[in-house]
Amino acid sequence: MNKQLNSFNQNKKLNAAVFASGNGTNFEAIMKAKLPINIGVLVCDHPNAYVIKRAEKYHVPVFISEVKKGISKKEREQNILRCLKANDISTIFLAGYMRIVGSTLLNAFPKRILNIHPALLPNFPGKQGILDAYNANVDVTGVTIHYVDAGVDTGKIIAQAKVKRYPKDSLEDLENRIHHVEHQLYPNTIHELISKGVL
Repeated sequence: MNKQLNSFNQNKKLNAAVFASGNGTNFEAIMKAKLPINIGVLVCDHPNAYVIKRAEKYHVPVFISEVKKGISKKEREQNILRCLKANDISTIFLAGYMRIVGSTLLNAFPKRILNIHPALLPNFPGKQGILDAYNANVDVTGVTIHYVDAGVDTGKIIAQAKVKRYPKDSLEDLENRIHHVEHQLYPNTIHELISKGVL
């Protein structure tokens, strides 16, 4: 019975959601990678974000969770949670989502929320990871994939890749190099976690 159940779980396609706030290049990288997953919904907190157009291109349903006065974070996350449950979502991939995930979602998806961060954590956490590393004149920065916890980029690290910063680099040069690595590391890490049965 257990063997049959394990076999069923291995053959079942992962049903995931992507959370994003902006351009959505990491969303697109996940879609292009043709991973053994189904992206059931895109959750976005900005109704005019370009990632929505990317989702439409791949026929991925979009759920807008805009921050508004009079709606608490808990209420907003409860609305998101209802959407995720309705779409049978088991895993969440944050891809440029510029909101701190609260307890409502963390408790509903323990060790099932992953994030990508454009620096070598624990160095340069927060929303300006690339700029902070650039201003610090580091020789090497990078990209981190980690589990999401209640802190800001403090969850357990899953994978990292280094990115060289050259003396003549402009901020744009460094950003482009980091984004190139992001678009490879995130899909590859997801694939590896699925292969190992972690997701």
